[in-house]
Amino acid sequence: MARLDDEDLFQSSTMTFGEHLEELRGCLVRASLGLAAAVALGFFVAQPVVHLVEQPLKRALGKYYTTQSLRTFDRWQPRAPGGAPLPYSREEIVEAVERLGLSFDLREVHPDRLAAALGTPARPATGEEGAAPAFRADALVPVLLWQPLARDPRVSITTLSAQEAFGIYVKAALLVGIVLASPWIFYQLWSFVAAGLYPHEKRLVHLFLPVSTALFLAGVALAFFFVFDFVLDYLLQFNAWLGLDPDPRISEWMSFVLILPIGFGIGFQLPLVMFFLERIGIVDVAAYVAQWRLAVVVIFVVSAILTPADPYSLLFLAIPLCLLYFGGVLLCRAFPRGDGGEPVSD
Repeated sequence: MARLDDEDLFQSSTMTFGEHLEELRGCLVRASLGLAAAVALGFFVAQPVVHLVEQPLKRALGKYYTTQSLRTFDRWQPRAPGGAPLPYSREEIVEAVERLGLSFDLREVHPDRLAAALGTPARPATGEEGAAPAFRADALVPVLLWQPLARDPRVSITTLSAQEAFGIYVKAALLVGIVLASPWIFYQLWSFVAAGLYPHEKRLVHLFLPVSTALFLAGVALAFFFVFDFVLDYLLQFNAWLGLDPDPRISEWMSFVLILPIGFGIGFQLPLVMFFLERIGIVDVAAYVAQWRLAVVVIFVVSAILTPADPYSLLFLAIPLCLLYFGGVLLCRAFPRGDGGEPVSD
């Protein structure tokens, strides 16, 4: 078996606390400079990123208002004047929404107003000669107002101040910068960790970097392409339950977009952290297996901290982390510490 060189062991174990702080400062400075450069690049693509980030929110709002309109349609059970059914069915409306990308709003109008708008003769007056007909609520008829979903004002994302758009632009550039700079940031993080390790342990850093970056990007992708739709549908259900129409602001949504994917990306580092702690001898596999119930509780608590205050975000982060925890156990067992993972002496 391999022997650890005494000189390397001495050099690795004599790093002072001040030297550790200096190494930490250098890593933070280099990581910050890399992030700043990535954010600067992000400003060139921030505009399409804003439009991309809007799409989950617009889809959720379009689905919400379409569902509300269909519920109104079902309650009305529309009939044309005189009791004849209107020339459309619920199935036809759903097909127009899904196939043509249209949205509609159901309004109740008086036949006289409808006739005036269409340029057709109004119904004859009743009562005294020349007198206008009396208004009757039961004479109202349903009218569907159609328009492309993209131009529906209820689905448009609003800002409430002139400077808010600039803040959205900066947040989009920051999001792009974090994603682009993640490999460099993780490299600096693992470099700082490696500074206090023995030479045989420093080899792990070169293995961890690509895997760590891939796990971070996988967490970001899971949050953006999968979790957002479920979370938004869940949150908008409360609006329907309370009878409130949502009017979200893009700045609040951008803050949500920044928090959730980054929380997922950080959380997905769990198996690497477990493997690293096992290889340097702080925790062994038996402890991971024995304390799995406590680990699940901690995962749910940390997930609640890293995600907004809704159960869908928590569950969509906690469940993958629980799977990654047991994946970390399997990783530690597949590559045990005895295979050159610790110093061995005669």
